[in-house]
Amino acid sequence: MQKFYRCFLVFIAVSAFFSTAQSQQLNVDQYTLGAGDMIEITVFGQEDLTVETRLSNTGTISYPFMGDIELVGLTLNQVEQLIDDGLRGDYLVNPSVSVSVIEYRPFFIDGEVNRPGGYPYQPGLTITKAAALAGGFTERAAKDKVTIVRMIAGQEQTFQASDKDMIFPGDIVTIQQRFF
Repeated sequence: MQKFYRCFLVFIAVSAFFSTAQSQQLNVDQYTLGAGDMIEITVFGQEDLTVETRLSNTGTISYPFMGDIELVGLTLNQVEQLIDDGLRGDYLVNPSVSVSVIEYRPFFIDGEVNRPGGYPYQPGLTITKAAALAGGFTERAAKDKVTIVRMIAGQEQTFQASDKDMIFPGDIVTIQQRFF
């Protein structure tokens, strides 16, 4: 019975670890586009409708037959549906639209790092890895005093994080100074 109990506890611990890790990952299905993202729009069999573009500061792009369309705040699936609806009927009978992110918008890191600034986002980026991109932590960095400013559902949210937490495109990470 004791062996069963130990196995059960290990199972619970592993499950908790993976559910936490999953919630920390960038979910591409739920990722909303923002200014600075570079996307590729492909319409199967229509080379002239394949576009690679970066969202402007206003979050719009210019797309053939549809003109300027605003994509900021939309998921990739919503953009596919928007373009499908815009092309269906007048231009194409049954368009097959695919949208993918080629390059995510940058994240920003400031405070106690050697080279604060904006850097290209890479999936799987932790605060420690982001600090490494920024030349590493300074001597006075308080790795346990990290704040992240993130847009969530159109609202700017600020929260405390640890140096192991994941960051996302557009995040503003601040490494606080420790006092001796």
